[in-house]
Amino acid sequence: MGDAAGELRLRTPAGRWVLLTTVLGSGMAMLDGTVVNVALERIGRDFGAGFTGLQWTVNAYTLTLASLILLGGSLGDRFGRRRVFLIGVVWFALASAVCGLAPNIETLIAARALQGVGGALLTPGSLAIISASFHGRDRGAAIGAWSGLGGIAGAVGPFLGGWLVGIDWRLVFWINLPLAVLVVVVAIRHVPETRDPSAAPKLDVLGTVLAALGLGALTWSLTGLGSGTSPALVVGLVVGMLALVGFVLVERRSSHPLVPPDLFTDRVFTAANVATLLIYAALGTVFVMLVLVLQVVSGFSPLQAGMALLPVTVIMLLFSSRAGALAQRIGARIPMTVGPLVSACGLALMSRIGPDASWLTDVLPAVVVFGIGLSLTVAPLTSTVLDAPSDRHAGAASRVNNAVARAA
Repeated sequence: MGDAAGELRLRTPAGRWVLLTTVLGSGMAMLDGTVVNVALERIGRDFGAGFTGLQWTVNAYTLTLASLILLGGSLGDRFGRRRVFLIGVVWFALASAVCGLAPNIETLIAARALQGVGGALLTPGSLAIISASFHGRDRGAAIGAWSGLGGIAGAVGPFLGGWLVGIDWRLVFWINLPLAVLVVVVAIRHVPETRDPSAAPKLDVLGTVLAALGLGALTWSLTGLGSGTSPALVVGLVVGMLALVGFVLVERRSSHPLVPPDLFTDRVFTAANVATLLIYAALGTVFVMLVLVLQVVSGFSPLQAGMALLPVTVIMLLFSSRAGALAQRIGARIPMTVGPLVSACGLALMSRIGPDASWLTDVLPAVVVFGIGLSLTVAPLTSTVLDAPSDRHAGAASRVNNAVARAA
């Protein structure tokens, strides 16, 4: 079935169904992250939680997602990308239901960690399905559409989250359930199953453990160091770095590596992942901090704070797919150079946002500039990561890039 999927064309009904499924699945995870950001202030108020508790509400999800995303992609390559993708969607929905029922901040944090496990199964699968389904120009255009529409889900999140929080913050988790049902129905009916025929017959258990330990320990220690230094956090930082060094050594010697070492012999692939690390670190900071600053410092309501990011939604909708197609024609170097520089200008403008900020004069110019830079960057970056290695390494390239983005 892999060959049939690889022959899909984007502008056919079959191609559009595959694209819709992957956008809905990855968009559900992206949407959840951004709507939760808007809900943080109300969650803290209801549960009497401080900033550390709110930080872990965000990072408990990131911790398990970043730790297990390489394993999730590997399972998809071996057992079927659609199958593992659907398991991730259902797991994510069930964990979302637990989040919505949480009676205290501790339960919510634990449920968010379970959400991350589901995200680790569905997120790499969505991009791997696209990689296996389309080739050539269709792949570039599909990735552009996936990036743009997925980015829209992230940008719509603050707006939708602001509206839902105004009713009840628990709705930001319950909204995932009908979305998950839609994804499952469409995927079962319209998405062909694909596997990696060259996938190793056995899982790289030691590599998986080292990757999970390294990414998990680093995420945990860096999150804790934001509140102060302690011996345990320093030990966690050292353990994380040593585990990742061990992971590299194990992968170089393994007969069935989780990440094929020859991926990083490609300078383009390596450079694109370094760019991913830097860009997504900034992006994650913006979408968490901006909505908090607008509510806590500038006095915006949750709905107003969410609507402040609406221009990013419009810009991503209009230009991301075109940016992906442009990168196919002229190469990704120019868009990936200009896009981050434009986004950096938008971040500089955001520094003007403070008490009594005006949406029209302080917020709007900053988010417009930031959105333009983002639309120029995301699709070419993702396309470069997937096009650099050979087709047989497309799944591995997808999960590496996802792991880098989530760890950022």
